[in-house]
Amino acid sequence: QVQLVESGGGLVQPGGSLRLSCAASGRRFSIRTMAWYRQAPGTQRESVADITVGGSTNYADSVKGRFTISRDNNKATMYLQMNSLKPEDTAVYYCNTKVPPFFAWGQGTQVTVSS
Repeated sequence: QVQLVESGGGLVQPGGSLRLSCAASGRRFSIRTMAWYRQAPGTQRESVADITVGGSTNYADSVKGRFTISRDNNKATMYLQMNSLKPEDTAVYYCNTKVPPFFAWGQGTQVTVSS
């Protein structure tokens, strides 16, 4: 079973930047389309960006132009560069496959955008 560990979250002011990382154990990471998700209190988990094995990307309209997803299959790691952060980006961010079967969900990393 692939284990996922998210990191890089924190408290940032509006307009700031953060870079999230998703470290995966196991080689199955390198053959799956992966995604970043986020969940704010009282809301459902939503996908914000995804990336194929070959590097093709898709973004939710709410983050397009501000977030950049990337991956390093050799390191079994995925990244989310988040720029021009807004208070509405505040959430716990998770990584996982884009579609089922999902890997075991990690603990996520908290991103808080506030002045």
